[in-house]
Amino acid sequence: MTKYAHPESEGFGKRLARLRKSAGYTQEQLASELGISRRRIAYYEAESDHPPANLLADLARILNIPVEQFLSSGPVTRKTRTTLSPRLERRLKQIERLSAKPKQQLLSIVDTFIEAEQNRTGSRS
Repeated sequence: MTKYAHPESEGFGKRLARLRKSAGYTQEQLASELGISRRRIAYYEAESDHPPANLLADLARILNIPVEQFLSSGPVTRKTRTTLSPRLERRLKQIERLSAKPKQQLLSIVDTFIEAEQNRTGSRS
């Protein structure tokens, strides 16, 4: 925090950490998505009061927030996506490259989890 910042305001680093966690990413996972080291993510979260301009658009895209709200101190609303998150898309591509038997086993497991959740919530999609 800079010496001129209001003590109750959330700086970039704290905001990045909060948004990363709410999106379900570890520092390692976010770093992997960005193609940078985990140490850089840790630095941005702990030491940085200013966003890295060259990574800002990618951070906003991966964390599913508009850049404008990423920089503001106000509440953050998630964008509605019509496409898959980069994280899910990467995993689906990895599943597609599996041979037939492991792919079928994995899809069976996924189907079991989806069915259990639908039964728990009483919803069908």
